[in-house]
Amino acid sequence: MDFNTLDHLFYQKNTVSLAKVLLGSLLVNESDEGITSGFIVETEAYLSKNDPACHASKGKTKRNAVMFGPPGRAYVYFIYGNYYCFNVVSAVEGIGEAVLVRALEPITGVELMKKRRGDHHKITNLTSGPGKLCSAMGIDRKYNNVVLNKPPLYLIEGRTVKRSRIEISNRIGITQATDKPLRFSIKDNPFLSR
Repeated sequence: MDFNTLDHLFYQKNTVSLAKVLLGSLLVNESDEGITSGFIVETEAYLSKNDPACHASKGKTKRNAVMFGPPGRAYVYFIYGNYYCFNVVSAVEGIGEAVLVRALEPITGVELMKKRRGDHHKITNLTSGPGKLCSAMGIDRKYNNVVLNKPPLYLIEGRTVKRSRIEISNRIGITQATDKPLRFSIKDNPFLSR
């Protein structure tokens, strides 16, 4: 696959800014089963200060240690004993922050995504949530702490999303700090999480 990956300079911005500019980027996974990819259409920022929903809000642990590393790495964790979530580590090294990728618009490997999720899923439901997209993309714990600028898992420049097309709202699917407007999505995109 020909690509221009997002380099380390791309990730060197504050977490809220990164959550916005990741919209439209292409997430690619080159696995043994095949290549899958999708445009990022929804993100959420998780901050180290005054954000109890952030895994790093109470300090560094074995589980969240990747969040304190250099930006531009994957932070993948298992939740509810059920599914994985994919995040992009952000902020400067030593500050535990990340951007959760909530939804993708599938581009490459749609049949493989359907196989991974079950053939009965409509394309708009394949990657419309953090657990769904990890399942469809084949992302699991083995990708935790990988640098996102080379195969197998990487981000490349995708579509430019105009500011006027970015919708800002409160984060969803959490129980704490639900009042923070840190969810960013491409307005009216049919692939957003529900």
